[in-house]
Amino acid sequence: MSSPVPAAGNFGRTLLDRVLAGTPGGEHPLTHVADLPARDSQYAQWPSWADPDVVGALRASGIELPWTHQADAASRAAAGSHVVVATGTASGKSLAYQLPILTALAADPRATALYLSPTKALGADQIRSASGLCDAAESLADIYPNAFDGDTPAEVRQWVRANSRWVFTNPDMLHIGMLRAHQRWAHFFRNLRYVVVDECHSYRGVFGSNVALVLRRLRRICRRYAADPVFILASATTADPGSAAARLIGAPCEQVVTDGSPHGPRTVALWEPPLLAEVTGENGAPVRRAAGTEAARIMADLMIEGARTLTFVRSRRGAELTAMNTRALLAQVDPELAERVAAYRAGYLAEDRRELEAALADGTLLGAATTNALELGVDIAGLDAVVVAGFPGTVASFWQQAGRSGRRGQGSLVVLVARDDPLDTYLVHHPAALLDKPVEATVTDPSNPYVLGPQLLCAALELPLGDAEVAELGALEVLTDLAAQGLIRRRAHGWFVTADSNPHASVDIRGGIGLQVAIVDAQSGRMLGTVDGGRAPATAHPGAVHLHQGESFVVDSLDLENGLALVHAETPEWSTSARENTDIVVTAVLDSSEHGPVTVALTEVEVTHQVVGYLRRLPSGEVLDAVELDMPPQRLHTRAVMYTVTPELMERAGIPADRFPGALHAAEHAAIGLLPLVATCDRGDIGGVSTALHADTGLPTVFVYDGHQGGAGFADRGHAELTPWLRATRDAIASCECAAGCPSCVQSPKCGNGNNPLDKDGAVRLLSAVLDSIC
Repeated sequence: MSSPVPAAGNFGRTLLDRVLAGTPGGEHPLTHVADLPARDSQYAQWPSWADPDVVGALRASGIELPWTHQADAASRAAAGSHVVVATGTASGKSLAYQLPILTALAADPRATALYLSPTKALGADQIRSASGLCDAAESLADIYPNAFDGDTPAEVRQWVRANSRWVFTNPDMLHIGMLRAHQRWAHFFRNLRYVVVDECHSYRGVFGSNVALVLRRLRRICRRYAADPVFILASATTADPGSAAARLIGAPCEQVVTDGSPHGPRTVALWEPPLLAEVTGENGAPVRRAAGTEAARIMADLMIEGARTLTFVRSRRGAELTAMNTRALLAQVDPELAERVAAYRAGYLAEDRRELEAALADGTLLGAATTNALELGVDIAGLDAVVVAGFPGTVASFWQQAGRSGRRGQGSLVVLVARDDPLDTYLVHHPAALLDKPVEATVTDPSNPYVLGPQLLCAALELPLGDAEVAELGALEVLTDLAAQGLIRRRAHGWFVTADSNPHASVDIRGGIGLQVAIVDAQSGRMLGTVDGGRAPATAHPGAVHLHQGESFVVDSLDLENGLALVHAETPEWSTSARENTDIVVTAVLDSSEHGPVTVALTEVEVTHQVVGYLRRLPSGEVLDAVELDMPPQRLHTRAVMYTVTPELMERAGIPADRFPGALHAAEHAAIGLLPLVATCDRGDIGGVSTALHADTGLPTVFVYDGHQGGAGFADRGHAELTPWLRATRDAIASCECAAGCPSCVQSPKCGNGNNPLDKDGAVRLLSAVLDSIC
């Protein structure tokens, strides 16, 4: 049976010692431990402007007084200022908008409010909270908080539109279901007082840029109905949240960042799985034990100690496998304990998710393996331990996940288990970059013409675009191009879309830009999802393994012209990764600086990809074989950060000419892996090219580019933060314990050249020489 949880002493350290005691002999996976102190509550009085019935309802829910950040943000919003509250997980950010919204709705029987969240689970959680408050006070009884999203039946949608004064939805439904039909929502928009944008740090890249333009369209429609709502944004702790929020909503935004909520002491452990002596990967490189396998053992040890534990993994399949492996380990010790662990992920039915959340909250479940579905907002906190299997991509997400641990006043343990990845390797060996550095700035670029163009068509269909609006958006050139395509026309009273235009249906605000390829199960006809046309050859080519809600499929055919990929259900023991040839041409230099033998530039580029085959890999990382393909080339117009070096500099650094390609290639791979350290992007959002002699520069050159048409702001961020980015890249390569390069430093799972050639020592020498020149 499980042991009782220790009640005294350094609780997180005690749990960590128990886990270390179960580590196989001879292994030393711990790279760093930090003990973070507890924080006491800081309370404020209820604001004088707050409605007494609303305050009474909040008190009845167990909130005797607000914390300082809640009262501060609520008062700024009540005074008419857009505000973002950026505080930690479980810091009660919802009260910051519930108080002013319910006060306004109680005072004016016509007033309305809109709530936006990136996930349905988070929205459902907030509806329950708002409904409970409305039920507790007679003056709030006619607000009827309700969902309006893709799951809402047609007859219920009509009722919500007619009766609900607080509508809970997502940016997707706002884009396609409310703004397009704004005339039917006229009474709602005319009386709109507040708009909540929850978890706003999750809106980044192309998705964030689309959402930024959807919110500008919302403000435009509100002005049409003589309304000017106040925006209240809730965010994880991020760098400069006021500026990020202002970019998102298109208006100045005040920020509240001083957290008045309490939390207990927390122990954070950084953990690097060992290299496996008996397994080799591509080109004979060493491979580490999988982070999911290591996390399952850690979770099992914690549960044996009676610790309520949540393990975050990167994929739905990973969540299922981690839960399954944990159950197998626990069954060897206590079969009853094995029944108290489950997987939690998107794709489950809503009632199943609610049941799992309740079981976690009341202790029926002692452990769960989850994707980031439990990172955003769902009220699961107060756990004893959190295991993070692989860095989640941003420091903000890491702290969101870590914040799920820690009962009020009691300590907790957080373990970050590194994946075989350059960024993970860097972080576990440079803990200050994770524990001491400010979290990343959220990157969005609403001016990207490939995002802006379709959004302008949507806006013009809703209301003709006036010249002042076009000038404010800097959109004249984009509109001129659209007019040349026959999609929009300039008339005396503004810009009007052409009669047969249906732009809303063609804009997928979460996906890529342009053609969407439908992934369809050929046996059942069921549509599994979509992928944008630019990425389809690399991710949905014939033979590719496609995962959907825990199910595994293999692609049979890809028809790019008709936007269709047919798949069949199959669970092979391998995964697949595309191999491709890439050429890059500089079309414009936006910014350039010379540093002796090194030149750094931000450029516009045309990238030509052609998938030429794919590798099949076993779960251990071992390459099974390579399969050739003949796919059409794909062209991408985007932005890149680049640097050139002279051959003389490389030779002075100890890199002879025959090692140029391998050194540049290894430096490029590692730089791609480390860019998420300075920009809120995923490794899959970016790409790179390196060459010992580029046609446009005549020099050895490294490019790192945005993997989205027009760019998503990631290359711009890399250019702005070039020195810390390249310094981290060099340090990550140098600190890796492998001899000649591995997936933890310079190998890439998406390399189109089969990770050949790669020169780990040459990359360190090259990056050191570049940094010496530019610093």
